[in-house]
Amino acid sequence: MELTQNSAKAYTPAPGFFKRLSPFDWLYAVALTAAMLFALQRYNAYMDYYEQGILVLSAPTFIWLGWYWKPVRWLMALLGLLALSAIGLYGGALDAANQKFLLKYLLSSQSAILWMGTLFFLANLFYWVGLLARSETGSALGSALCWAAVAMGFTGMLVRWYESYLVGSDVGHIPVSNLYEVFVLFCLLTALFYLYYEQHYKTRQMGAFVLLIISAAVGFLLWYSVTRDAAQIQPLVPALQSWWMKIHVPANFIGYGTFALAAMVAVAYLLKSKGILADRLPSLELLDDVMYKAIAVGFAFFTIATILGALWAAEAWGGYWSWDPKETWALIVWLNYAAWLHMRLMKGLRGQVAAWWALVGLLVTTFAFLGVNMFLSGLHSYGEL
Repeated sequence: MELTQNSAKAYTPAPGFFKRLSPFDWLYAVALTAAMLFALQRYNAYMDYYEQGILVLSAPTFIWLGWYWKPVRWLMALLGLLALSAIGLYGGALDAANQKFLLKYLLSSQSAILWMGTLFFLANLFYWVGLLARSETGSALGSALCWAAVAMGFTGMLVRWYESYLVGSDVGHIPVSNLYEVFVLFCLLTALFYLYYEQHYKTRQMGAFVLLIISAAVGFLLWYSVTRDAAQIQPLVPALQSWWMKIHVPANFIGYGTFALAAMVAVAYLLKSKGILADRLPSLELLDDVMYKAIAVGFAFFTIATILGALWAAEAWGGYWSWDPKETWALIVWLNYAAWLHMRLMKGLRGQVAAWWALVGLLVTTFAFLGVNMFLSGLHSYGEL
């Protein structure tokens, strides 16, 4: 009888998803829905039907994300607080960015993005301290600084969106339209996916490697800002004046970010497999799993982005595909990771070959992301250096 009772306890099903939600989860959902309805009511005149649809769908998307990954809840609340505080300080006048202390040194878009870069550099430093010195405190500080960088970066993007409307009502646009803005987006999305894997796998040892690629992107961002004055808000070129941009670009950069993340985890895998830092890094099985999942997620979003890009091209240029250099290299990236996943799922690709392939994939992705803009021209020349 005791064995039967114990067996019954062992096989008691877990409570349903909705039953596991706390009152705070429901409060978060109500607050986010209310914010969406307020934005829809106040700003619907500035949006077409497609953009209104994107806004309405964003609420359940972020509600589900906050329920699934709890840190998103406080991140959304913090971003709302910081962005609304900045908007209140502006008071409708762009000059306030140089006159009010909090805007000038903290909450204007350029200040917040500079803080993001500084915090990412510091996070990388402390992740390495934690890894090399086996210091849990160092790694924990790295993680906290990485979260702070994400918060400041997204705040900067939201405030920049508002600032673009202060420049001119006909200038206002979502800040994903040029290299400066998408480099910020790349840093933020890569960091967010890393932080998710950090929490999911309960290890911070990968942070030292993933933050290297983010720090490199921040370094490029700083150089680009200083030499090209790229932080200035510019009107959209005609080809970008489309609601397609709002969904195509973020989907694309989820792909770029997760591919970069997988490559840096591959570096850790190769070092461990050769006995370098072997006693400090997670197991090869864990690193391999993160690498696979990051590529799988990136491939899914990159596929969606490619389809959206074809639909956008049909509307803007009259054809779904034109073999533009950017399109061609996007196809090469897609085929590269399609082959990687095929070999993984059909042939059991594992080990150093998979890691080297993921690392080479970063070079291909980097050329598609940046090299095409530097060395080639075409219909996407609005993003050139």
